[in-house]
Amino acid sequence: MMMKYWWLRLMMYRKCASFTASPSAEPVEVEEANREVVGRKPRGWQCMPYVIGNEACEKVATIGLTANLTVYLVSHFNMEQVEAANLTNIFFGTTNFAPLIGAFISDAYWGRFRTLAYGCFASLLGMLALTLSASIPQLQRQSCSQLAHQVGQCMRPSKAKLSILFISLSFLVLGAGGIRPCSLPFGVDQFDQTSEQGLRGINSYFNWYYGTTTAAFMISVTVVVYIQNSISWSIGFGIPTVLMLLSIILFFMGTRLYVYVPPEGSVFSGIARVFVASFKKRKLELPFPDDAQQQESVLYNPPTPSARIMKLPLSLQFRFLNKAAVKCDGEIKPDGTINSWRLCSIQQIEEVKCLMRIVPIWFSGIICFVAMAQQWTFLVLQAMKMDRHLGSHFQIPPGSVVTINLLALALFLPIYDKVFVPMARRITKIETGITLLQRQGIGLVISSLSMVVAALVERKRRDLALSHGRAMQMSVLWLSPQLILTAIAEGFNAVGQVEFYNRQFPEHMQTLAGSLFFCSLAGANYLSSFLVSVVKKITGGGGRASWLDNNINIGRVDYYYYVIAIMGVVNVLYFLVCAHYYRYKGLSSVKE
Repeated sequence: MMMKYWWLRLMMYRKCASFTASPSAEPVEVEEANREVVGRKPRGWQCMPYVIGNEACEKVATIGLTANLTVYLVSHFNMEQVEAANLTNIFFGTTNFAPLIGAFISDAYWGRFRTLAYGCFASLLGMLALTLSASIPQLQRQSCSQLAHQVGQCMRPSKAKLSILFISLSFLVLGAGGIRPCSLPFGVDQFDQTSEQGLRGINSYFNWYYGTTTAAFMISVTVVVYIQNSISWSIGFGIPTVLMLLSIILFFMGTRLYVYVPPEGSVFSGIARVFVASFKKRKLELPFPDDAQQQESVLYNPPTPSARIMKLPLSLQFRFLNKAAVKCDGEIKPDGTINSWRLCSIQQIEEVKCLMRIVPIWFSGIICFVAMAQQWTFLVLQAMKMDRHLGSHFQIPPGSVVTINLLALALFLPIYDKVFVPMARRITKIETGITLLQRQGIGLVISSLSMVVAALVERKRRDLALSHGRAMQMSVLWLSPQLILTAIAEGFNAVGQVEFYNRQFPEHMQTLAGSLFFCSLAGANYLSSFLVSVVKKITGGGGRASWLDNNINIGRVDYYYYVIAIMGVVNVLYFLVCAHYYRYKGLSSVKE
């Protein structure tokens, strides 16, 4: 599944907007320390032409190169359709998992500028390699008739062609790992977050950043994809490659103006300390084991290091971790220092508990995104078998069909904010209309429903194709209902996840929160690939055509969609159990 840049930018926008809501959003001490290291004053908007220009060109390049990947693998490499869908899922899954590693490297070692720079160069190398695969005559596809392609008798790509393909995709993964977690925060670093003018500048920066990225997405899935399908793959890949080079030039043109924030250390070491300390003290008895307030009064509980960090009360859930805060003789030195691998504060323990509570909820989002993943794989393959004409001359490229999803999403967001939330608020008396978990749950239900609709549409398309002896009988606009439902599911679940992570993650773990969203998408891609392999193996063989046959008119993609819908129903039940036992950050209990 292709990463939804629309939702990525919405996630970053909402997260960072709430981050800058208060002047205390970033500790003054950290900002002053950064100034001492870099020795320059933040230039704010003087840096933005380079930062935003880099982001806009990079996104047009990246999306334009990957949005049509499934079609390219089928048409240029003579891959079977299921094989191409699987490779696309694995690529997007790895691409979405890479930012977690990139965020760790950035925070712990390189800093945002170096990580972002290395990521841009890696993406350029990947795009250049992919462009060469479509341009060099020796790497061009062998001719293959449509009938031979359907029965899987086309000549397989050579090892040289596959090597260049995998090298290019590997560099694109490395580039995504460096760019995605650092691009927007690097722009925030260029503003003085301790001044009112700087905070206003950040809010405007978010608007520009979000708007240019959305425009980049629209250009990529329409103009660039059309050039690839209708004019030339080499030109369609060459344009993103040139834009990526331009983005690097713009990025380095601002080096004399940038503020370079040094790496501040990774949050993973703090998480590890809590588990190590609690394990070392596993044989100790907790004082007042059934009274959280009494227990909190005798455990190690120093003040939080910053006023922007919410002080968390001790809870008895996962109480075995509370042993990490039991004070033993000699652990607190006269100067107040401690051995952080033997003694942890209540704040550290409760932050780890926040993560432990979030993970089960996070897992439910993976199944939801599996349904959304189909619009980048099998839906594209369906579109290739349908009538894509608009008028007598223009034909919609298969990879551009998902524009319907994007437009539906753009229309749904204001309806949700201006209509649904006020109506729900009058009923529930909740400021946001419904709770964060309720919002995610509604999205899960609609996601399952979208797969049922997708199955019904595919069955009708297949029946028409078989009865008329041609595959081009049904208009591609019949795919609109499932795309619209998928957009609504995203509007509920994806935004619900974004706000949930933003509010429930500890304040200094916001980079990890963003990476976790990417991991949801990665998990969905890997699960989709695994599901495709299992379904094809179980339903094929013995002379039977697999549900996911290379010729989808012979296969039963509609049955495959029903399997995903059933998984979605089971996932909703799992989510309800997790939501029932969830405890919001800073509260000992909550009623949903």
